[in-house]
Amino acid sequence: MTIARDGIREIAISTATLGVGAAAATWAAVAGSPWWWCAAVPLAVLWMFTVAFFRDPRRVIPTGPGLLVSAADGRVTEVTRLDEYDGIDGPALRIGIFLSIFNVHVNRSPCGGRVVRTHYQAGEFLDARHPESGVRNESMTVVLEPEAGMPGPLVVRQVAGFLARRIVCRLKANSRVKRGERFGLIKFGSRTELIVPDVEGLKPAVQVGDVVKGGSTVLVRFDAPQLAPTGGASPQASANAAVDPADGTGSELR
Repeated sequence: MTIARDGIREIAISTATLGVGAAAATWAAVAGSPWWWCAAVPLAVLWMFTVAFFRDPRRVIPTGPGLLVSAADGRVTEVTRLDEYDGIDGPALRIGIFLSIFNVHVNRSPCGGRVVRTHYQAGEFLDARHPESGVRNESMTVVLEPEAGMPGPLVVRQVAGFLARRIVCRLKANSRVKRGERFGLIKFGSRTELIVPDVEGLKPAVQVGDVVKGGSTVLVRFDAPQLAPTGGASPQASANAAVDPADGTGSELR
């Protein structure tokens, strides 16, 4: 288990306050003032929670054509077909994921491809489960041009929540990403959306209520004729073999 580098500042502040406070209270309790345990335990729990919030576990990244993986951990709260969506020519499919404070908050790319553009929008901080949070809240929009074999463009949106007050996105226009590659996070509760062209052959692989994991859970399958595999292997079978392109030197965006 590693720690997301974007959380180092918060962990350092937490250690300097909560961690030191817990250590001091523990020392006082051991020295003969048992009531100090009432302060030591909550401080230690809060410090451990802050560290755990920025955990960055390794993930098994599905391989094979026609797969879009989840950009975040959490629970699927929306699978909606739209008549149109800004930036997508024609109907679109939107999948929304709610991240509680207990979920891993590292965001990963749903596919390999090129970043067309990013757009930050200031806004409110409604609860991420609010039906209008995706429209009214502070957000970062990333438009991706997927690798050959997938319809595009694709849109990934990081949406702030009631507690989330900072969105981290390290992607820039014309940079390239791999499927499952880390690209940022949203601090302390949020919502992430994937919007894709609703074309023939594209099918959601999840439904409302499903629990997903960033980089490893397949959200969408695209079964186009040109994606038919050779040698008898199916996309589903290929998806069982996987690597994490974000682990190892030179694979994570800097």
